[in-house]
Amino acid sequence: MEFPSTLRHWRGHSRMSQLELATRAGTTQRYLSFLESGRSAPGRGMVVRLAESMGLPLRDRNLLLAAAGYVPVYPESGLDAASLAPVREAIEHILEGHLPYPALVVDRRGDLIAANEAMDVVTEGAAPELVGPGTNIYRLALHPDGIAGRIRNFDQWARHVLARVGPELRAELAPYVTGEAGTDHLGFAVPLRLDSSLGELHLMTTVTTFATAVDVTLSELKLEAFLPADRRTSDALTARGARGRR
Repeated sequence: MEFPSTLRHWRGHSRMSQLELATRAGTTQRYLSFLESGRSAPGRGMVVRLAESMGLPLRDRNLLLAAAGYVPVYPESGLDAASLAPVREAIEHILEGHLPYPALVVDRRGDLIAANEAMDVVTEGAAPELVGPGTNIYRLALHPDGIAGRIRNFDQWARHVLARVGPELRAELAPYVTGEAGTDHLGFAVPLRLDSSLGELHLMTTVTTFATAVDVTLSELKLEAFLPADRRTSDALTARGARGRR
């Protein structure tokens, strides 16, 4: 895709007018119009400013640079790279610090990078091939051999999951979701009502990212932490964690 059409695509995706994007990027609407029509070619700095102004993920900023004929400026390191050693250590500390509640880290596709030991209560009874590093947490959630049978509000939770996955995975998982979403929620979050060896757990999730990352890999990591949505769930998980430390 050439730069003018790529820029128009991302501006439309960002729901910005030419004037709004030009103002944010420190240029004029006339110049932006010239860029989108191909009458002007941008400098690399302008491409970066436009990408930042639209809030594009680093991977897409690199694609916008490439469309303009520039070498991508944001590195994409393997998670095992020496430069990301502090990140790996930080992830371990964060996961451990979230105990006794479950927490995990996934990449942009939802493939599992790491999890704390409390995740065992979430994955109870799932097929071994759906659990562990490299497996997909969204597939685990919706696959009949995963934890789908233990989710009491499956239809609602499943639609919450489908809204977060890419087109290819959505096409795979959508046939597992056939019911209505319903309206059972806390008012501010979709709960997960999960049968477990501790009884029915009511959990809500938070997602944390490395917001200031300048490495593509790091910017796409997500820490998903499960928090108790009621006192009984909190007490059950806390007691389980205390038993595990003995």
